[in-house]
Amino acid sequence: MATAVRTALGMGAAALTTLMLAAPDARAAAPAGDPVHRHSASPSPSATPSAPPASPSPSPSPSASASPAAAQSGVRVRTYAYGSHARQIMDVWWHTTGPRRPAVFVIHGGWWSGGDKKYMTSISRSYSQLGYTVVNLDYRLSGDAAWPAQRTDVLTAVNAVRRHAALFNTDPNRYVLLGFSAGGHLAAAAGTYGDGRPGLRGVVGISPPVSPLSAFADGTEFGTKEQQKLRKAAIKLAGGCTPDKCPRVWSSMEVPFHASPGDPPMLAFHSSEEFVPPYQSEMLKESLASVGVRMTVKTMAGTQHSSPLYREPGVAETVQAWIAARLRGAAR
Repeated sequence: MATAVRTALGMGAAALTTLMLAAPDARAAAPAGDPVHRHSASPSPSATPSAPPASPSPSPSPSASASPAAAQSGVRVRTYAYGSHARQIMDVWWHTTGPRRPAVFVIHGGWWSGGDKKYMTSISRSYSQLGYTVVNLDYRLSGDAAWPAQRTDVLTAVNAVRRHAALFNTDPNRYVLLGFSAGGHLAAAAGTYGDGRPGLRGVVGISPPVSPLSAFADGTEFGTKEQQKLRKAAIKLAGGCTPDKCPRVWSSMEVPFHASPGDPPMLAFHSSEEFVPPYQSEMLKESLASVGVRMTVKTMAGTQHSSPLYREPGVAETVQAWIAARLRGAAR
């Protein structure tokens, strides 16, 4: 199926811009500006005040934001804007003492049209407790902007944190992307953008719909209710048009089309009977293998999807061990 879709649509490909500007999908990676504190709803109802805010930004009227609770001593948590849109914000958890830490970027799901970083707070906290810098980010949804705005936002947030690595006591050359459902698609799309991204050591997707074209095909009237919903969500992500009307956009969204030798290794988890079937990641695995990049696809019995799948026995532990193996090594 991957070959047939590739033949029909061709190999069209869709980066970063200044931090405080609305970020189009630029091909040249421009440096990000200073992160700006922004007020945001606290992801945790029981959140307690965190440490004093970081040094003020030179940007106009920065303000400290509400942040998730940081139960660990020496951990600071702040919400920063990485662009001008209300959704272009990220919670950064960083350790104020010790050596520079590698980073885990957490990307929420929600059919590309919903969801919020607040639902990733407990997972973000767990990686902070393991000693990582953690970036839990929001991005423009499909109702805010069509593809490739979502991928651009992920790349811009990554660029901002890497540029300000000293502020966050993090190693800009050691980070991974961890995405859930639609966020897994964005993580994989960022991982296959160009010939790899500087410092990116690995990509993890939990139920990632890496093949929107497959989701479109599976979501006909013969598909399940969830598959039909995913088909509609993919159409909305593409700006409301179907593959036959805008093949270049759909080709850009199709992660297996963009595998290249510089891409990082990847790990994906699926349930055997979920509405994002494992064969989507198997397609990506095949494409990556053709350019010498390793991908591991693991399938669990059942129908669990995204975060519920991550909470299945052994899944989080496997992901954590895989990430630890990818992030070993000294700062460069």
